[in-house]
Amino acid sequence: MKKIIYGIAVICCMLIIFSLSHQPATLSDELSTGVTEYILAALKRIAPDAAIDLNNSNHIVRKNAHFFIYLVLGILVVSTLRRFGTGWYRVAGWALMICVVFAITDEVHQIFVPGRGAQVQDVLIDSAGAFLGIGLYALFSRIFRRKAKQNG
Repeated sequence: MKKIIYGIAVICCMLIIFSLSHQPATLSDELSTGVTEYILAALKRIAPDAAIDLNNSNHIVRKNAHFFIYLVLGILVVSTLRRFGTGWYRVAGWALMICVVFAITDEVHQIFVPGRGAQVQDVLIDSAGAFLGIGLYALFSRIFRRKAKQNG
């Protein structure tokens, strides 16, 4: 049953990525600009004298969104594949490959969305996020296994 739940989580994450990538450029820009304005308003409360450029900040927010959604996807994919009981290096390799291939196909998909296009830079950012997510999963699972051995 856990395999099914984890698999559904992976598919949901991929559907979220696909739906965000399927937005025309104008809608995508409105969404990211809104998020950026919210973040900048919070930063202004912390550092009221800071001069922050909205356009530059929006670009940073968009690229960080790529990184973090693929970080989550990497964690979800590797944790799903671990449920099938194969060796760690094989699981990590497959998880990274699945995330990278999905990133590539997602960028290709954007070629067909009005105002959007494929960017190799985004695939690299996505892949780095997935790689870190897989690495974090490995680190934390190792820590939890050690604690369980100490307590068990």
